[in-house]
Amino acid sequence: MRTRTLVSTLDRWAFDRIASRDWPGAQRVLPRLTRSANHGLLWFGIAAGAAAWGGRPARRAAMRGVASLAVASATVNTLGKRSVRRARPLLDAVPVVRQLGRQPFTSSFPSGHAASAAAFVTGVAFENKWWGLTLAPLAASVAFSRVYTGVHYPGDVLAGAALGVGAAFAVRGAAPTRAQLAPPARPRAEAPALPGGRGLFVVANASSGQRSGPRPDRAAEVHGVLPHAEVTVCGGPDGPPVDQALAEAAARAGALGGALGVLGGDGTVNAAAAVAMRHGLPLAVLPGGTLNHFAYDLGIETHAEAARAVESGEAVAVDVARFRAEPHREAHHFLNTFSIGVYPELVRIRERWAHRIGPWPAGVLAAWEVLRSAAPLNIEVNGERHSIWLLFVGNCQYRGLGTAPVRRHDLADGVLDVRVVHGGRLAGTRLLLAALLGTPRSSSLLREARLPRLRLSGLRDGTPLAYDGEVAVFSGELALDKETEALTVYRLLRD
Repeated sequence: MRTRTLVSTLDRWAFDRIASRDWPGAQRVLPRLTRSANHGLLWFGIAAGAAAWGGRPARRAAMRGVASLAVASATVNTLGKRSVRRARPLLDAVPVVRQLGRQPFTSSFPSGHAASAAAFVTGVAFENKWWGLTLAPLAASVAFSRVYTGVHYPGDVLAGAALGVGAAFAVRGAAPTRAQLAPPARPRAEAPALPGGRGLFVVANASSGQRSGPRPDRAAEVHGVLPHAEVTVCGGPDGPPVDQALAEAAARAGALGGALGVLGGDGTVNAAAAVAMRHGLPLAVLPGGTLNHFAYDLGIETHAEAARAVESGEAVAVDVARFRAEPHREAHHFLNTFSIGVYPELVRIRERWAHRIGPWPAGVLAAWEVLRSAAPLNIEVNGERHSIWLLFVGNCQYRGLGTAPVRRHDLADGVLDVRVVHGGRLAGTRLLLAALLGTPRSSSLLREARLPRLRLSGLRDGTPLAYDGEVAVFSGELALDKETEALTVYRLLRD
């Protein structure tokens, strides 16, 4: 009891000292700042801006920050304020000009504003410590503003901040960050270290990624991180075709003992991988497309990360999946996914409209067209006949449920991730909902397997299939299998 009384006395003493002191410049800033943080609006605004303009790492940091804030806010409102009933400070010592127009009426302990601020910034810092350090002064200002305006004691703020940090740790425990994940089980591979990119021949696809507005300067993007790399820009009105540019770059890299580089989306990376394997060259992948599935699963999210791996000579060996029409025609490779059924048609319609109305509206239009007109396929899968809406095959096992797998952690596991959506009552509608929301593994429509190879028979003439974002037409019989650890790719290694 005596300890509690002493703490309370010190808390009130600190509050009175803050209230009675003149803080130059604070009078114009802190009351506005504390109001901007009501209901987490300040932090939601920062998260929205980061998600809109900051790229994938910023979106991930924003999501973690918001999740941490949500946990902290729920804890404060359901447990904290109901467990400890503490009256708000008396405002006698607080100048009227600092006081809020509307005084809060809930328990003073703990500070919800401080909890939200600490949770958001700690969550962001778990993804990127420098972003967290940049936001820390703002969070501290929000927390201090609660004492400055007279609505909390310093102890309320400290308790709220501690609770917020704890909430961020709880979120990290449930959803580990990239840095927490164990290093992928990918074998190391030999690749030359190329300081400044000297000896690296990069093919940059100007048509990848951005669909509207001025084309980005792809050569400048590469030279910004690898100044000595040789860059060929293709895909534009004045550049060579992608296949020609890749073949010429690979020949020059092979002659000099260098490496092949590619800047583009998954389709361009697919083409570059086939050329790199054919010439026995390591491949440097600089993400430059819309989705960049292979680069992100590899652990390369920025050009700078790719550049550091190239300069240090750090590389891994990854699996490459392939399919070929029987009898034994030329094989086509895929680094990410292969599918037949409604998805290739959805991709075809989406690509037709994306450059006119944007990717998301085009996707909605494609989903509607598929729902109206598509029908299940009757094919044989490993000798068994099935009526299917979709067959998905991933190069290595994907994490995620049902027909909405999200990413891979191991790109050299030797298996094909096979998922089949069978026909059934309202299967088309259920499939499209699954594409948007994810299908539980318990769905009666879904079957999954991890296989080293797969055979598909009975494909009608003109059956479309999609692989790595590209669409092609096949018929008859297809054989799918793996080339294990067939491609060497630059990637930073984490021990």
